[in-house]
Amino acid sequence: MNFAERTDELTATNTNAAEGSRERFDVVVIGAGQAGLAIGYFLARAGRRFLIVDGADSIAAAWRSRWDSLVLFTPRRYDSLPGLAFPGDPDGYPTRDEVIAYLEQYAAAFELPVELESAVQSVAADGGRFVVALEDRQIEADQVVVATGPFQVPRVPALGDELAPDLFQTHSTGYRRPSDVPEGTVLVVGGGNTGFQIAQELAATHPVHLAVGSRQTPLPQTFFGRDLFWWLTKTRLLKKTVESRLGRRLRDRDTLIGSSPRQLKRYGVELKPRAVAASGRTVSFADGGELDVDAVIWATGYRPDHSWIKLSVADPNGRVLHRRGMTDVPGLYFLGLSWQHTRGSALLGWVKDDAEFIAEQIDALAELQIAPERETTESQSVRASQAVPLKTPPVPVA
Repeated sequence: MNFAERTDELTATNTNAAEGSRERFDVVVIGAGQAGLAIGYFLARAGRRFLIVDGADSIAAAWRSRWDSLVLFTPRRYDSLPGLAFPGDPDGYPTRDEVIAYLEQYAAAFELPVELESAVQSVAADGGRFVVALEDRQIEADQVVVATGPFQVPRVPALGDELAPDLFQTHSTGYRRPSDVPEGTVLVVGGGNTGFQIAQELAATHPVHLAVGSRQTPLPQTFFGRDLFWWLTKTRLLKKTVESRLGRRLRDRDTLIGSSPRQLKRYGVELKPRAVAASGRTVSFADGGELDVDAVIWATGYRPDHSWIKLSVADPNGRVLHRRGMTDVPGLYFLGLSWQHTRGSALLGWVKDDAEFIAEQIDALAELQIAPERETTESQSVRASQAVPLKTPPVPVA
């Protein structure tokens, strides 16, 4: 029986269940991005009854929210999910639209059971299982994988509220192309790869300033004729875990890949220090300087939001408490987080390592969950085989 047939059988089983009962799966995966699809591959291979749910109307929603001209800084040879090579020149760099097309192809190639437009309202525990509440129904699962990735809620500094109401401002998730930004001076706030790339693109059509609040470590895209990720792979730096001394140092350090302040200056972008205040159409900086702006783009990252998980999985600051995606709640996992285990945990071509690990934990826990049932059944069978049948009915004792 192939995977599609098993999925049809599962659907029929759930459809024929008693009215009002919940659908039940071995595993529910929340999120149909690269992490959710990668774990789906391993779950399908293991024969698990599972469902991938996502509130968006299409696969790879996080990629669709990025700007049009986005190009990955990892070559195609390093961008494959398990079981399917990323198409095209292995030494070239894929565009945003290529990544979206690849993820759609991936879900279709392995016939993964993805249910879109099914936003998860909550995840809770009930009677030894998890209850995943959707808008229209509830689903039961023995285990749950939260594969919503590191991009939860766009973070915009409070000083954005001090800008004039008619001033154009948007988070980087709302930026698509330079033509959408009004004429005049643009301030991009945020010194990560996103801020640098957007500032560089806008510089062709606008006067651009980039406010950088922390020191970055620029790394070249190529080094001695080889791509940076060739070197990182060969030296096994991408395998350094978050528990290692080097991993602890790198985890909270911004790394620029293929960009640098010197390069931006060549494009005419003027660098500013941290933005600290705003009033009307004027932004103030840490060095005492000011700038009148016509548009602001906040490339200031994201904040976590797992408030919909009604279980103890986060610290008071909202950060997930886990060990390589395993939480203290047995059967509840996270996948695709930044530095979940290594630098590559949230990257397209490396999420498969954590996905395979989580799949192995799912298998191990499933065996533990069925062991008592198996032991009880086997013990009853043994006792029945050892029993001596009575030849005549027992005689009541007076």
